[in-house]
Amino acid sequence: MKAWCSQLKPALLILIFNLCFYASFQLTEPQVCELCGGAVLNGSVVGQFCASSAGRVHGRCCFRNDNTSGHEHIIGLDLSNCSLARVEDLQGATEALMIDLSLNPIINISDTVFQGFSELNYVILPQKIDCPGGNSSWEKVEVKAGNRLCEGQKDMCNQTGQLSSECPENSLCAPYGPGFFQCSCADNYHGYKCLREGTFPTLQVFGPLVASTVVLSLLLWVTQRRKVKPL
Repeated sequence: MKAWCSQLKPALLILIFNLCFYASFQLTEPQVCELCGGAVLNGSVVGQFCASSAGRVHGRCCFRNDNTSGHEHIIGLDLSNCSLARVEDLQGATEALMIDLSLNPIINISDTVFQGFSELNYVILPQKIDCPGGNSSWEKVEVKAGNRLCEGQKDMCNQTGQLSSECPENSLCAPYGPGFFQCSCADNYHGYKCLREGTFPTLQVFGPLVASTVVLSLLLWVTQRRKVKPL
């Protein structure tokens, strides 16, 4: 019985770890939607956008099903009138097309809050707050009824035809949120600054790692087996 229990404990630990990881992953989006109470109102800007996009409201978020992946993702986030003094983490809504942060006593918002929001196309902010990435990162900036409206996020890779040159040779530039871009190696290139040509040596890099992991696992298993007392 003791031997069976000693073998069961690692399996239980792995099961518990997987369940905790799955639960934390599942809660990522709802946590963003519950940053303040209430739900998206039908007459709000995000509510109207959600209705016209055939979305589903949950808390302060509008969800829509992605026909490509088959999963739902946040397309609209309404955090207006939530008494927010700071905005630090919106990463659960990186695929959002519209975000409303109006009617909040926000003093300042770091541009890094919107890093990775490459799909964001419309933002409503308190009048004193600049658009994410600076007003120059948007096609249209308008101050109206005490709010700052940022519309049409610019592609930083194509703006003035200069920023793409910031990427090293043999790499591609891609938008990465208002005022941000990221570089990725072109096909058949890899390594530091994409200087190495040819396919990435997956077998040479991960082969020894997998082999060492298997050997260590076997050693641990043998060691634990020796400590198990026969019934």
